[in-house]
Amino acid sequence: MKFSLKIFVAFVALSIFLISCRTSDDPVTPPSVNELEGLVKVKEFSNDTHTIELYTVTGTTQLGYNELKFRIKNKSSNQYEKNASVNWSPVMHMTSMSHSGPKSSITKVTPDGTLYTGYLVFQMPQNATEYWDLKFDYSINGTAYTATTVVDVPDSAKRRVNSFLGSDNTKYIVAYIEPRTPKVAVNDMTLGVWKMQDMMTFPVVDGYTVKIDPRMPGMGNHGSPNNVNATQTSAGKLYNGKLSLTMTGYWKINLQLANAAGTVLKGEEVTDQNPASSLFFEIEF
Repeated sequence: MKFSLKIFVAFVALSIFLISCRTSDDPVTPPSVNELEGLVKVKEFSNDTHTIELYTVTGTTQLGYNELKFRIKNKSSNQYEKNASVNWSPVMHMTSMSHSGPKSSITKVTPDGTLYTGYLVFQMPQNATEYWDLKFDYSINGTAYTATTVVDVPDSAKRRVNSFLGSDNTKYIVAYIEPRTPKVAVNDMTLGVWKMQDMMTFPVVDGYTVKIDPRMPGMGNHGSPNNVNATQTSAGKLYNGKLSLTMTGYWKINLQLANAAGTVLKGEEVTDQNPASSLFFEIEF
């Protein structure tokens, strides 16, 4: 019995040692990444070869700035494409003409993933007879494809985008981006400035300043301290500043667009005699 017990104990100890060694030597499988976390599908649409899935954080598209993500699924293999080269074009179909709007280039969210990202700006809402569509032109392994879908762009209760003619006779678009969820604090503010080069081309404007003056019209039109005007960190980028919100409620963010020389091209300073600028955003929280 003693001999058998010793053998049993030794066998158990050896087994535990071998299991421990084998476990420590096994490669660790990285956790799978959910590329769609925090995203809601807006819609999907197809051509003969692929289905394109379009996503945003809200599951909708809106008047103004839209950050969009999408995947391209091969109908035959049921796999998502990882090496597509994509261009896109938003077009507003009006009764008298058609035009585009600001857009970014498209990039991969991660090099090995299937999700692509970019932004579009819809500067006017749809109506009963006029609408936006979005065309994808893309190539995979040297083969070209195209797909088009209608995009829902309803009117907005609050102003988040301005389209106007500046005093330099150039048409500009200024769109609100962040904060998406404003707080009683000094918020990081992001906005975009583009100009109309022609009806289908709207490049980013470089080197300008967007002056910020938030006011509460329902509270004596009081302002707030510590705002920082929006500027670029580098050419081709969006504009960043600081937006101070001292209480909840309705705010009108009065703006002035100034060029690189400091000349104001649109918007007026808020004074006792002039309670609001003609260039502004609206938020309520």
